[in-house]
Amino acid sequence: MQSPSLSDLTREFARIGLLSFGGPAAQIALMHRRLVEERRWISEAEYLSALSFCMLLPGPEAMQLATWIGWRTHGTRGGLVAGLLFVLPGAFVVLALSIIYAAFGQLPLVAALFTGVQAAVVAIVVESLLRVAKRALKRRGHWVIAGLAFLALFAFAVPFPVVILAAGVWGLLSTPGQTSAAPPPQNAKTGQTVAIWLAVWLLPLAALWLIEGGLLFQIGLFFSKLAVVTFGGAYAVLAWMAQAVVQDKGWLTLPQMMDGLGLAETTPGPLILVTEFVGYMAGYRQGGPGLGLLAAAVALWMTFVPCFLWIFAGAPYLARLTAQPRLGQALAAITAAVVGVIANLSLWFATHVFFAKVAMFEAGPLHLILPDPQSLRLFASVLALVAAYLLLWRHWPLPAVLALTALTSAGFALI
Repeated sequence: MQSPSLSDLTREFARIGLLSFGGPAAQIALMHRRLVEERRWISEAEYLSALSFCMLLPGPEAMQLATWIGWRTHGTRGGLVAGLLFVLPGAFVVLALSIIYAAFGQLPLVAALFTGVQAAVVAIVVESLLRVAKRALKRRGHWVIAGLAFLALFAFAVPFPVVILAAGVWGLLSTPGQTSAAPPPQNAKTGQTVAIWLAVWLLPLAALWLIEGGLLFQIGLFFSKLAVVTFGGAYAVLAWMAQAVVQDKGWLTLPQMMDGLGLAETTPGPLILVTEFVGYMAGYRQGGPGLGLLAAAVALWMTFVPCFLWIFAGAPYLARLTAQPRLGQALAAITAAVVGVIANLSLWFATHVFFAKVAMFEAGPLHLILPDPQSLRLFASVLALVAAYLLLWRHWPLPAVLALTALTSAGFALI
């Protein structure tokens, strides 16, 4: 294996950060091709072991894998360079699009464009559901977990963190087996690392509580909680985040939330950058562009700083952690539950895109959404079916599908 210089590492991850379109699967494949096959900075075995480790952690696994590769080659400094360069290009693009959207999103033609984006988002989430289900549901027990997770969220409004925690605990407790032999950690300064990164993460939150105590603190607190429970990728947590920021907090509307997801899908970097859009829109609605920029910065900080904590504290223990069969089964159970979570998200998004009026039915612990059949949006429904056909059967690239549905919707509005 060749050891890159820090300047080589910087140049390579600047390139990867600009080209990291297509979600985590495409991003992980891009890093494998560039860093394992072509550059030979990391061995195949190390790369796969690190990927397994990152999938055990909350947060965007591709960004955390990039951070681990930087740490592996140049310690904490390399991890910061790789992780930041993986995120920042997409963050700047999402911020620019958020500013444009907040300023011009209410214009009729722009609104029509985003109606097409919303229809495509339904198809995108369904595609994600099928992809995750194919990977995750290999045993009967996993099908049961997925079904129970869906029912808990869709019919009984069980909090998302409870669903994920229950699945992980079931995976741990239902797995007999001994820990495989693994080397002890080397050069681990775990206590010091955890203390430093907890301070970097949470001291700004404490400062916001003392100085501001309003919207910025609420955004920081919400996304700090989100950072701890984002197992299974961004789609797994989007349903909880969307319902919380739309229904509970009123920071933005559901169409705006879906538009933000569409924007994040078409930009480089992790899909969880949609949190930056949510932060900007929440701040913009309450205090204009200035507060929007501050809120976006707070959302980014609270979303991504914990990723550095998990990697820098856990990386020295990688071999030992990935040798734990119980942890592997806990991850498998969580991934199975994520299928149910994404199924709930798919149905929730589709209902609100296809119908103009959606009511809630509540009877004891039962909480169900009830669309009004008279409010069916036929055009949006047809667009979503077309997007699903192009994505799932014709395998069109995502940007092309989003562009087609957006332009079709705009053209229909003009006509």
